[in-house]
Amino acid sequence: MNEEKENIIYRMLLEIGEDVTREGLQETPKRIVKSWDELYKGYNQKPEDVMTTFSANGYDQIILLKDIELYSMCEHHMLPFFGKAHVAYIPDPNKKIVGISKLARLVDIYARRLQIQERIGEQVTTALMGLLEPQGAACIIEATHMCMRMRGVAKQQSTMCTSSLKGAFFTSAGARIELMGLIKG
Repeated sequence: MNEEKENIIYRMLLEIGEDVTREGLQETPKRIVKSWDELYKGYNQKPEDVMTTFSANGYDQIILLKDIELYSMCEHHMLPFFGKAHVAYIPDPNKKIVGISKLARLVDIYARRLQIQERIGEQVTTALMGLLEPQGAACIIEATHMCMRMRGVAKQQSTMCTSSLKGAFFTSAGARIELMGLIKG
């Protein structure tokens, strides 16, 4: 199977006008195929496989992990976008919470696929709502898109911000205000 993938990369290099026999490119198809295992590892992972839960023990306040490094590949141009995600939830005091590293892993599961930024946030909050049944879940992402910098409009300083708010974060202005204060703080 890898040989077939490597042949595709080889043909792509020929199509863009490269000399595939030159020293620097001889192993490039193999390196690219190998890199796909890391860049797109999210296709082989499920949230329920990484979400170790614990009793909330009555806790019902905002839990926030901010500034989670995020790396993804745009599904429109297959160019990288990168930035940070802020993931929060308000647990049901009678249900579950997760270890903080699991929130970062959840972001990676969805970011390590061909994606759009908006969908990553929506997938993260949907997974949290389904797995933890919290009072609310939020994912706010700030990212730089190489398709905006390297091609098209070539805007070097642009940053895209998106949010996905569910439950109390969507219905309660107070919860939203507190969340934004924690993120900025």
